Amino acid sequence: MVNVTPLTGNNFALLGLGETELEQCFVEMGEPPFRGRQLHDWLYCKGVKSLDAISVLPKSLRNSLQNSGVTVGRQRAVEKLVASDSTTKLLLQTADGETIETVGIPTEKRLTVCVSSQIGCPMGCHFCATGKGGLQRSLQVHEIVDQVLSVREAMRRRPSHVVFMGMGEPLLNCEAVLGAIRCFNNDLGIGQRRITLSTVGVADTLPKLANLALENLGRAQFTLAISLHASNQSLREKLIPTAKAYHIESLLIDCRRYVELTGRRVSFEYILLGGLNDDLKHADELADLLGGFQSHVNLIAYNPIEEADFKRPSQERIDAFRYVLERRGIAVSFRASRGLDQNAACGQLRRKHARIS
Repeated sequence: MVNVTPLTGNNFALLGLGETELEQCFVEMGEPPFRGRQLHDWLYCKGVKSLDAISVLPKSLRNSLQNSGVTVGRQRAVEKLVASDSTTKLLLQTADGETIETVGIPTEKRLTVCVSSQIGCPMGCHFCATGKGGLQRSLQVHEIVDQVLSVREAMRRRPSHVVFMGMGEPLLNCEAVLGAIRCFNNDLGIGQRRITLSTVGVADTLPKLANLALENLGRAQFTLAISLHASNQSLREKLIPTAKAYHIESLLIDCRRYVELTGRRVSFEYILLGGLNDDLKHADELADLLGGFQSHVNLIAYNPIEEADFKRPSQERIDAFRYVLERRGIAVSFRASRGLDQNAACGQLRRKHARIS
C-alpha cells in the first residue's frame, strides 16, 4: 500500500517519491494523474533542479506547488575533486547549510556511487575522518537520493551501483536508508543486488533491518557489509569505541540471524592497518571467527588521513594476509583504494572545507 504524502509543507522535497505516489498526490490536488508521471520523468530521468524548470507543468501549477513550500530537493555542489583515476568526489550543501560528501568511482564497466547517510557520524572509529567531528544529524531520503543524481550529472554517466559507505552509520538512519534504496531500485533502475549497505554494527538492529527491508521493499536483496576491521574483541575495541557495548560474538550471532531471515550472505570489511591488525595471526583468528559462515571478506588497505596516526600496509603484507584466508577456505577479495591523490577517505573533504570556511 502506498502512503500518499500531500505536496505541502515548508521545504517539502519531491525526490524520493515514486510514480504512483506522485500520481495520487496530484489526484488529491484535483489534477489528472498523468501530471505525476510527467513529474516523475523530470525528477529521475532529466534530473531537474527546480520546479521552475519543469516546463511541462502549467506555470500556475508550479507556482501553487512553490507557494505550498514544495521543492525538488536537489542540493548545490560547493566543491568537486577529480583524481587521476577519474574518481570524483563532490561536496554538497544541504538546505540548512550543512555539507555532505559523495563519491563516484568509475571503472570501464560500472560507475559506483558511495553515498552518505548522515552528516558526520556518532560511532567515532579512530581511523575514520568522519567520526572526528561527531554527528550533526541524519539525512533525509531526498538528500541521499540527490547524491546519486549529482554524481550522474557531474560524471555524465549512469550509475550502476550504490554503496552506503560514505559519512554516517546507516543503521542509525534505517527508515531513510531503506526509502532511498526503494527509490534507487524503483525510480532509478538500480537493482538491489547492486546496492551495498555498510555498517560498523549497532546492537539489536540487524534482525530488525531484515524485517523492515522485507516489509518496505518486499525483499532484502541488497548486500549487507559489516565493518569488522579486527579479528578479536580486544583489538576491535581499540579501533571502534562502540564495540565495547556490542561484543564481536553478539555481532556474529545477529549476522547469522540476518542470513536466516533474508537468505543473503553477509560481507565482512576488514581495513588492513599496517603493523596493527595485518599480522598472519590476525588472519588465522579471522578465519577461525568466520569458519562455516555464509560470508565473504573484503580486504581494504588503509587510506591515510592526517587526523590519525595509522599506516598503510605493504603489498607483501596484504598478499600474505589474503593467502592465509584463502588457504583456510574463506572467500576473500581485495578492494583497491581509489582517489588517493584527492583526499578520497571518507570525511576528509568535508573537514577540509570546514577548516577553510
